[in-house]
Amino acid sequence: MRAASFALPAASILALLSLGACAAEQRTTSLRVVGAAPDASVTIDDRYLGPFSYVARKGVALPPGKHRITVEKTGFFPWDRLVEAHDGDPLLRLEVTLTPIPD
Repeated sequence: MRAASFALPAASILALLSLGACAAEQRTTSLRVVGAAPDASVTIDDRYLGPFSYVARKGVALPPGKHRITVEKTGFFPWDRLVEAHDGDPLLRLEVTLTPIPD
């Protein structure tokens, strides 16, 4: 009887460990941006990341899911894209071209 009482908790622990392992195995997708003015602002999912030059140099690790990437600079229309990253996707490279607002 004693052996049976240990079997259930051991099975529960193994199940929890395997669930944690699945979550830990999710890989990010590397995002690289090129093109826009170095002093443009980069925002991902409404979170400011920094100037374009910094983000272009460092890159971004996107977790799986949908993400809105916005690049803005005064005097230009905002550049806005919705991208979806999947677990283990290869490098995602976005070419950003800002269009001037006409006078």
